[in-house]
Amino acid sequence: MNDGDVSRQIQQMVAFIRQEAEEKANEISVSAEEEFNIQKMQIVDWDKKKIKLDYDRKLKQVEVKKKIEYSMQLNASRIKFLQAQDDVVVAMKDAARKELLNVSSNRKTYKDLIQSLVVQSLLKLNEPSVVLRCREIDLTLVESVIEEAKRSYVTKSKLSAPKINIDRNVFLPPPPSNKDPNRPSCSGGVVLASQDGKIVFENTLDTRLDVIYSNKLPTIRKILYK
Repeated sequence: MNDGDVSRQIQQMVAFIRQEAEEKANEISVSAEEEFNIQKMQIVDWDKKKIKLDYDRKLKQVEVKKKIEYSMQLNASRIKFLQAQDDVVVAMKDAARKELLNVSSNRKTYKDLIQSLVVQSLLKLNEPSVVLRCREIDLTLVESVIEEAKRSYVTKSKLSAPKINIDRNVFLPPPPSNKDPNRPSCSGGVVLASQDGKIVFENTLDTRLDVIYSNKLPTIRKILYK
């Protein structure tokens, strides 16, 4: 084998080794690119999932916040509605209380009413001796109906007439006044108590209005807001 043959063989071996190296380099490059693409897709997928989870979390927070705000607005509206209802009912009661002042303005009607209230109170207490309190301005009128009230009590109860002691030292509050609307007041009527003060029966016009108001309040609401 001459030098030329040796040289050719060497060149062929170099070319083969170079080709092998290039193919191997291409394989490594392709494999690396594939691995890169796979990792890139995984990162992209993870980021997408993370973004979606974050979006869903924020969307849920917004929905919860909206529900809370709606609930608060609804409760506020209900409270305003109920307050408006109460205002109307209270206004009706105030109007009725003002009308009570007209009751005592008619002396004949008021005298009959006072007598009836005294008799009713006597029947409720059923005591042999009672203390009666009234407004100072009604003192004379009350004194004028005591005997007739006793006779009516005897007829209704079939019992002996009780002793009625009118309290001339302590009176019920005076009628309401526009000049001082916050002071204690009484629209009329009487308060009777047993002699020892353990049993008290309030039969004033104001008390009767309060009782009627409490008993009829559900019916009033039903009529107004049906």
